[in-house]
Amino acid sequence: MPESATDRWTHPAVILVATDLSDLDRLMPFALKMAAETGARLILLNVLPAGAAMTVDAAGMPYYDPAGAADFAAKALDPWCKQARQLGLSCEGLVREGHAAQEIVTAVRQFRADRVLLGTRSRSRLGKLLLGSVAEQVLRSVNLPVITVGPEAHLRVESSDPGPVVLHATTLRETSRPSAALACHLAASQGAKLVLLHVLPPVDEMERKGLPVGLDSAALHELRALAAETGAGCCSAVEAHVAHGNPAIEILAEAAERHASLIVLGAAHHSTFDNLTRDRTIYRVLAHAHCPVLTLREPVAKPHRDQAEQLAVHL
Repeated sequence: MPESATDRWTHPAVILVATDLSDLDRLMPFALKMAAETGARLILLNVLPAGAAMTVDAAGMPYYDPAGAADFAAKALDPWCKQARQLGLSCEGLVREGHAAQEIVTAVRQFRADRVLLGTRSRSRLGKLLLGSVAEQVLRSVNLPVITVGPEAHLRVESSDPGPVVLHATTLRETSRPSAALACHLAASQGAKLVLLHVLPPVDEMERKGLPVGLDSAALHELRALAAETGAGCCSAVEAHVAHGNPAIEILAEAAERHASLIVLGAAHHSTFDNLTRDRTIYRVLAHAHCPVLTLREPVAKPHRDQAEQLAVHL
């Protein structure tokens, strides 16, 4: 990852906040805090789906009132923009109509955003998959950090607890290095400790296969090497930790136990079929995390020469 990208993502000049208006009370405290820490300009975006505002005429016939919908959204965004300006921050409200993910990506490019902030809700299994489609499309379309604030997320209250912690859950793939580097730089900028977490299969499953577990696992040795490499790049305190079990459960438990202020995940590329049929770890974490979750799209690994040749044969 180029150093310029790391600097831009750690110290964003523009933060795009995509909101459906119902999540403003939850999103904006985080947005204001991030902007105050970095001096970033805030763009508050609400996307109206076509046909979202229906009213009735004198005859009782329903019709779409786009002007009324846009005016309502603008009025909802305005108090937050005023609050941001009172804090000395640059803030602009923006209302557009269309497909949510497409409009978010368009705004990212138009305003050259360095970070996207989104809200999400906890829904049923099917609901989470449908709701996740917007975040997923945004994540697939932009090569920059996307921070999601779930329904259980809240600002960390200063207390006697140990200092802030950034938790980075890593798969230990080579393509996860950029998200590890970003997590380290974010931890360093916040004066936080970085915890690198790798979740292994359950202990009994690994023992049946004759694989070493816990402190003796090969993953821990690799994780410690990554911690040394990552820490050397940003001079932050880095701890390596492995756990056994379900990835989403272990990530959430570790974040809760350490009172993490941020969870960082590398989002791997999956097929559309996988996205629709699997209850992916990332969505379970987004729905239940008590802190924001930053996801960064992992670069697509280049195929091995033999694989590339085989692919060419099939085309």
